[in-house]
Amino acid sequence: MSDVRSAVLGLKQLGLLLLALLLTACAGPTGVVPIDDRGRGGKQVQSVTSGMHRVQRGETLYQIAFRYGWDWKTLAQANNLREPYTIYPGQQISLRPRGTFRASTPPAAASRPTVSSAPRTTEPSISRQTPSPPRASPAPIAPQVNLPASVSGWNWPVQGPLISRFQSNGSLNKGIDIAGQQGQPIKAAAEGAVVYAGRGLLGYGEMIIIKHDETYLSAYAHNSRLLVKEGERVKLGQNIAEMGSTGTDRVKLHFEIRRKGQPVDPLTYLPKL
Repeated sequence: MSDVRSAVLGLKQLGLLLLALLLTACAGPTGVVPIDDRGRGGKQVQSVTSGMHRVQRGETLYQIAFRYGWDWKTLAQANNLREPYTIYPGQQISLRPRGTFRASTPPAAASRPTVSSAPRTTEPSISRQTPSPPRASPAPIAPQVNLPASVSGWNWPVQGPLISRFQSNGSLNKGIDIAGQQGQPIKAAAEGAVVYAGRGLLGYGEMIIIKHDETYLSAYAHNSRLLVKEGERVKLGQNIAEMGSTGTDRVKLHFEIRRKGQPVDPLTYLPKL
């Protein structure tokens, strides 16, 4: 009897193993690793070079570029977008390199009337103007500001224990994490313009992105309160937020520096401790 039970148990274990292997094979790579609501997963930031992104209300070009690891200028060029880089809810943004896709027309763009080829008559004509359909409201964009040619004088955004370092080569952590106290002031690491302030990126919580020049962005995540708005110019050391735990499981600041859309190690830019 014990031999029969052992055989049944062995068959069950084999079945569970085969089921696990099948589920793993079906999962497949996704290109972007999602972040859970508490921020423990992190995000694998690699330039996504295929597929499309449908613009949601409130999204900006900077936010979309940050999400997919693109330089915002390169993303604009790939979609034939020109200043002031207006995008519309429902518009599709290509994530393919330039030349492989033509950007879609905004969803509510009015069509031009066709010109009739009928011959003119001497009878008076009555002009009838057909009202154009309302255009969709454009997604918000940050005002254009004059920025320096290059960033200099980076400084620490907050003082506190360094609890997580930047890791490359497919790692999920593309910045550094600094522990602190709830409500502790977060400062701008360099002067620039706020191009994103909100909670639209899953896993980052209340987040601020600052454009410093045509090359560099910095990001400040998991804040409890934001003190600046999109389009606002900030100075080095200016208070921009208060530390918190939104989108994560403990009070901390997640800080990133991106060069042409790609994450770089902030410790190579910040002053030595």
